[in-house]
Amino acid sequence: MTEQNGNYSREHETEGERLDRHWNELLQELRLAQTGTQILFAFLLSIAFQVRFQDSDEFTHGVFAVTLIACALSVCLFLAPVSFHRMVFQQRLRDRLVPMAHHLASAGMAFLILAMSGGVLLALDVVLHRTTAIITVAVVFVLFVLFWYALPAYVRSQREDEE
Repeated sequence: MTEQNGNYSREHETEGERLDRHWNELLQELRLAQTGTQILFAFLLSIAFQVRFQDSDEFTHGVFAVTLIACALSVCLFLAPVSFHRMVFQQRLRDRLVPMAHHLASAGMAFLILAMSGGVLLALDVVLHRTTAIITVAVVFVLFVLFWYALPAYVRSQREDEE
């Protein structure tokens, strides 16, 4: 690895080594995302069986349903690369696996934003006035999008402008 203009160059890396590195980096990211999402999913499943929740209004039930489904889809998409890898293991398809896994993980992150926002709305709806809770969650949602998508896109565009 050599340093060029403050960035690291991997010119010596073969295509196979690059794919292996990208796969390993993606697995590290997925380990973090999967754990948190699975904990959120388990927490959401337990809410439905609480007496207080069963007595709540239609809005709360609707938010819960959307949140639970978004969380389940997020878990599905975060685990899909693992299943994909099992199905194509030793088939010399890493060149297809890595880009597909990237798209699956990215979609999982989008559903996780919805699930996190829904979870926050469920909690805030109990302790704040509903309008205040919705406005607060809208801000939380925007911050997720800003930090998870807009900021990385901006940094990426700055790098492309430098090249």
